[in-house]
Amino acid sequence: MNILMINGSPHADGNTAVALKEMKKIFDAEKVETTLIQVGNKAIRGCAGCGSCHKTGRCAFDDEVNQAASLFEKADGLVIASPVYYASANGTLVSFLDRLFSSTPFDKTMKVGATVAVARRGGCTATFDQLNKYLTISGMAVASSQYWNIIHGRVPGEASQDEEGLQTMRTLARNMVFLIKSISLGKEKYGLPESETRIRTNFIR
Repeated sequence: MNILMINGSPHADGNTAVALKEMKKIFDAEKVETTLIQVGNKAIRGCAGCGSCHKTGRCAFDDEVNQAASLFEKADGLVIASPVYYASANGTLVSFLDRLFSSTPFDKTMKVGATVAVARRGGCTATFDQLNKYLTISGMAVASSQYWNIIHGRVPGEASQDEEGLQTMRTLARNMVFLIKSISLGKEKYGLPESETRIRTNFIR
């Protein structure tokens, strides 16, 4: 099993990293391989809506998005973690995710995903909802925890004092591992859910 972990913070050792490291402790104990990529400190432009990826299967802008695409395809699980900026995720991470999810043609059905929001105080639930939309539009199984997947801290490392938040991260990691194992067994016995030809409708006046 392999889980791709995306740190959407510009700070490699900030509070977002605290949350991911707490999850990684569980993954390591469960002998799950993890790959961590840092995107919040990169210069990543947003989607241009050019449609090139629909023809080539990769983004026209050859940067961290295309590098992460192969890791995402091979992964059984995906963790997306972001600090909260103005009640939403880091803009660099959003640009990265917009392009990653729209440019990758592989089937993401029943890959297990989890999102984590990190803030000093408010805006976590809005960010949590925002990030979950990438998973739910892709047919992924969304892992939950004992509470919303949030942890609090302002100065670097302060999140390590949020005992409930840390426990939430550990519970989330255990639930992810359970889901990945359960879905793997289900796929062996039953296969993936039947899929239909996609119907797209536009609403105009």
